[in-house]
Amino acid sequence: MAGDAPMSALLAIENLFAGYRDITVLRDITLSIEPGQVAALLGANGAGKTTLLRAVSGLIESAGVIRLDGRPLSGLPPESIAQHGVAHVPEGRGTFAHLSVDENLQLGAWLRRDRAGITADRERMFQRFPRLKERLRQQAGTLSGGEQQMLAIARALMSRPKLLLLDEPSFGLAPKLVSELFEALATIRNQEQMAMLVVEQNAHAALELADSAYLLEAGRLVTSGSAQALRDDPRVQRAYLGD
Repeated sequence: MAGDAPMSALLAIENLFAGYRDITVLRDITLSIEPGQVAALLGANGAGKTTLLRAVSGLIESAGVIRLDGRPLSGLPPESIAQHGVAHVPEGRGTFAHLSVDENLQLGAWLRRDRAGITADRERMFQRFPRLKERLRQQAGTLSGGEQQMLAIARALMSRPKLLLLDEPSFGLAPKLVSELFEALATIRNQEQMAMLVVEQNAHAALELADSAYLLEAGRLVTSGSAQALRDDPRVQRAYLGD
């Protein structure tokens, strides 16, 4: 749990402190994600999970070390961090409600100049999420909650990130849509070797998807290990799995 992040890590966080103005939310966080690995971040509301994602994507100030592929991210503005390969899907989806599905996808590729690659990726998103093709000219704000979440993830993937940050992707979705969404994420992980850091209240779904997991309590990491190890942890079972 403690100690230096391995040199091979895609994302390496060491001794991270972060918060808002005079309020420190995260204290001495050290974690890492290997290339192609999915890590689940579990914890109660207010534990600091969203704050951690915001610190990685540069939306709040932090102290400590954050590296992506060995490059320091700490202190960089969000647009530079995005250029380095971090895509953040915030809680509440964050689609551009007054723009069409297609316009949202095009915005996801705003850092890219490879038109042929953008066109190919757009078609791949339609294969991953067929309903988006059906809604191509529809305003994003008129989509269902599940369709908006699919669009938010597809838009993030259009940037061809190295690391995908997902904040409560299942929030507000019916159980059937949650299953569909996590099946799509598993396909993306397996086919594209996409590294992800997933904040998710549905611990069953998160641990099924993840390779590794971290448990946050009151801004501190209290448990970490393989996803299976956390599934077997009695404290996790009682608090998050309903066992």
